[in-house]
Amino acid sequence: MTRDKFINKLDRALISVPYEERKDIIQDFEEHFAMGENEGKSEEEIAESLGAPNQIAKEVLASYYLGKVEKSSSTGNVMRAVWAVIGLGFFNLVIVLAPFVAIAGFVLSGWIAGGAFIVSPLLFIINILLFPDSFNLIDMFASIALSGAGILLIIGMYYLTKLIRTVFIRYLNYNVRLVKGGMKA
Repeated sequence: MTRDKFINKLDRALISVPYEERKDIIQDFEEHFAMGENEGKSEEEIAESLGAPNQIAKEVLASYYLGKVEKSSSTGNVMRAVWAVIGLGFFNLVIVLAPFVAIAGFVLSGWIAGGAFIVSPLLFIINILLFPDSFNLIDMFASIALSGAGILLIIGMYYLTKLIRTVFIRYLNYNVRLVKGGMKA
């Protein structure tokens, strides 16, 4: 593969990276070609030694999105980082997606349970308005207790979500380093 073909493929694969950062990445690979040519290598040999442009782009995208998550861990950034890491290989489909789905389900269920507990007094009031004869003091106190438990659960889920997000981002970074071959003994 020639220099121009390699650079064009890499540039197209990195289209989602902002122009300035993409320009820096492309410039780095241009320098690889220049250094290789100074050593007497052909463009094809240099391109082969660098690897496939699509695989390089996948690794760059994974690192880019993980960097974005570390700066601003919005849901969109986390999702893009997860998909970029999964895109590194089929192996990651199981190793990244399965834990992500399980953890996301656990966190979502905790938030839903907390919210449901908090609104239980409202449901008790609606029940009394619809069926005035069904008033029961135990039900009233149970709904108030559930509401308090819901508030505590929501507070706990806030801190647990932050912790899980941090740990999962570290796991994604570890996975990217592992796939890139950066794990040295």
